[in-house]
Amino acid sequence: MPAFAAGPSGPPVDGLFVGLISGTSADGIDAALVRFEHRPDGRDAVELLLGRTYAWDDALRTRLVTLGQGSDAQSLDELGTLDVQIAEAFADATQRLLAEAGMPAGEVRAIGSHGQTVRHRPEGARFDGRHPFTWQMGDGGLIAERTGIATASDFRRRDVAAGGHGAPLLPALHAALLSDASEDRAVLNLGGIANFTLLPVDGPVRGFDTGPANCLLDAWCLRHTGAAYDAAGTFAAQGELDAELLARLLDEPWFMLPPPKSTGREHFHLKWVERRLDGDESPADVQATLLELSAITIADALRAHQPTTRRVLACGGGVHNPRLLERIGAHLPGVTVESTARHGVDPDFVEAMGFAWLARQTLSGLPGNLPSVTGARGPRVLGVVHPAA
Repeated sequence: MPAFAAGPSGPPVDGLFVGLISGTSADGIDAALVRFEHRPDGRDAVELLLGRTYAWDDALRTRLVTLGQGSDAQSLDELGTLDVQIAEAFADATQRLLAEAGMPAGEVRAIGSHGQTVRHRPEGARFDGRHPFTWQMGDGGLIAERTGIATASDFRRRDVAAGGHGAPLLPALHAALLSDASEDRAVLNLGGIANFTLLPVDGPVRGFDTGPANCLLDAWCLRHTGAAYDAAGTFAAQGELDAELLARLLDEPWFMLPPPKSTGREHFHLKWVERRLDGDESPADVQATLLELSAITIADALRAHQPTTRRVLACGGGVHNPRLLERIGAHLPGVTVESTARHGVDPDFVEAMGFAWLARQTLSGLPGNLPSVTGARGPRVLGVVHPAA
C-alpha cells in the first residue's frame, strides 16, 4: 500500500471513505471505496478496495454536457431539479458500490462527493477577475440522507473564495502516492481537461490545467460517429494532421497564460472548434488534429514549467487511448510516459480516490488545497459536511 506523511495539524482520521466524481466529460460516475490507516511512523497507508464507474441516465447526461458547454438553463426550476437528479445518481452509485463490496453503510466514515461541474469561472463570468466562482451541482445533503453516510461536498468554492482557482485539487494526493526522491516526475490526468501535477525532487509541488485532453475528441467523435469516445484513437488514426487548422487552434490566448490556471468545457467546446474551421475539413482529419492539439499543449506545458521531468505518470480516461499517449511521448523525447498502474495506482480511479481523501481531510480539520497549485492565499479546510441521518 502506498504511504504518505500526515498533515501538520495532526494525524487524520482512519477508516473507510467513498470518493465520487463525474468529470468534465460526464462519461460516468467514478466511485471508489478507499481505506486510510495512520501508522505509528507518522505515515498513512491508502488502499483502493473497490472502484467502479456507473453510467449516467442518457437524457440527464446529454443535458449536463450541453449545460457544461455553455448553454443556459431554462429556469431556476430546471437547475434545482438537476441538483437533485445529480445527487440521486451519486447516492445510487454509492449504494451500488457498497453492495458490490459487501460493505455496510455504517462501516463508512464519510463520502467525498465532487458533484458535476456546470460552470468554472475562476476569472469571473466576464473574464475581468471580478466575482470569480465555480459551481458543482449535486446536493450533498440529499446524498447523506439517501445513504445514511456523512457527506462532504462543494470542495472547490472555499479555495476560490481564498483567491485560488479551486483546481486542481489532487496534487497533494499525487505527491503522496507517486513522488520519488530520485527523479523529477509529473502526474498527468487525462480527463476531459488535462492537468499536471509537478513533483520535483527539490522544490514545491505545483499543478495546473493545460487545456483539452478528451473533451474535444469525445464531442467531435460523438457528432460524427455516434460513439461517446474515440476508442483506442481509431477515428483519429483514419485522418491526417491539418497543419493550418492546428495553427489556428493553437492560436488561443488561454494556452499562453501562466499558472495558476484552470479551465473546463465551458471554454473548450465544439463551438470553439467550429469557429476555427474552414468548413471543408474531413471529420477524421479534424479528429487527428484535435488529438495533436491535446498532445502538443500538454508537452509544451511540461517543457515550459518542469523541463527536467524524466517520467510522466498518466491517469484518467485518456490513458486508454494509446495514440494520444504515443503523440504525447513523441513531443517529449527522453521522457518516459506510462500509466500510474505501473506504480500500483489504478489510473481509472485516482480522482475518485482523491475525493475520498479530501473528505478525510475535511473531517480531520486538515487543509485540502495546495496554495502553490491553486494560487489561494493559504491552506484551507475545504468542503461542507452534511452529517449522517
